[in-house]
Amino acid sequence: MLPKYHQKLGHEVSVIASLVSFDKNGKPCTLPKANTYFSTDGYKVIRLNYRRCWKKINSFIRRYENLSESLKTENPDILFIHDYSFADIIQVMRYAKRNNIQVFIDCHTDYINSAKSWISKHIFHHVVWRFIGRKILPYVSMFYGVTPLRCDFLRNAYKIPEAKVELLLMGVDDDLLQQKLNLGAGERLREKLCLSKEFVILTGGKIDMLKNIHLVLEAFRNIESFSKEVTLVVFGTIAPEAKEKINELLVHSKIKFVGWLSSDEILDYYIMSDLIVFPGTHSVLWEQAVGTGTPAIFKYWEGITHVDVGGNALFLKHDSVEEIESILTHVIDKEGVYEEMLKSAQQKGCTEFAYTNIAKKSLGCE
Repeated sequence: MLPKYHQKLGHEVSVIASLVSFDKNGKPCTLPKANTYFSTDGYKVIRLNYRRCWKKINSFIRRYENLSESLKTENPDILFIHDYSFADIIQVMRYAKRNNIQVFIDCHTDYINSAKSWISKHIFHHVVWRFIGRKILPYVSMFYGVTPLRCDFLRNAYKIPEAKVELLLMGVDDDLLQQKLNLGAGERLREKLCLSKEFVILTGGKIDMLKNIHLVLEAFRNIESFSKEVTLVVFGTIAPEAKEKINELLVHSKIKFVGWLSSDEILDYYIMSDLIVFPGTHSVLWEQAVGTGTPAIFKYWEGITHVDVGGNALFLKHDSVEEIESILTHVIDKEGVYEEMLKSAQQKGCTEFAYTNIAKKSLGCE
């Protein structure tokens, strides 16, 4: 999203990346060879292989062939670096220092998704990447954490000073969102799913036991009736270990399972829905949901409450069926609760989580 919107701001954009990509089903894959091409949004993409000598080691510590040559050819004025925890950050920052290039770095790492083993936490993050972070600090304009928790990680794990740490939200492709709204994507999807005027709850993503989708299914099945017609729509891929339990819970007249969806299709389902529920671990799906202006219910995680922009979201404090039952009936049945959430979601969520605005802030242009 950032390259797309940086290009829209009038910049000439090139992305230098590894061979790691995603296939048509959204699963990680490795491209067959180094290549240069242009994306559908018009920016250049330069794919680099890992250095061939000691390739297995280099793929782990991330050292690339022709990186210096690619930087020289592109001759950038600004570098936006996606996480700096790769070995070749040293040569990248030498190039930036030598050529007086403005550098911004984002961080997607925290103590929930990384630094789990003793070696990872105390050797790599608290020694290696902390040391490198302090060395490159004078030449970086800003380090961005993409959640408040990841801002804390920059400050605590890498000891980046407060003055050089800011929150940079992830969000939604607001151009695409507006196109879909103009074309009536939500109404068309409701017709396709035969949902007419029903209140639609959406949940899903990677369906394993950590995401707690099974708790939403159980809670929904336990509620005898709402004050209006309600349907629960579930999307995603079911993990093998959860398949038997999830398939049993999906058997219900008011539950629709639609399987795996592309990111483009997920946006259609967000637009179609009245309420979105993510009761487990965090993913970028949370920010995208807020950016569509849809009220939501999230699992509470300390440092990940930025998705509440002033009443659009409620949080689950416990992994329990009973709590989900209670909060669903509160939102849907108690007069005025949902309406207030919707007002906040549409007034603030669509603006704060739009990549048009996020892209400007990412380059210090807010």
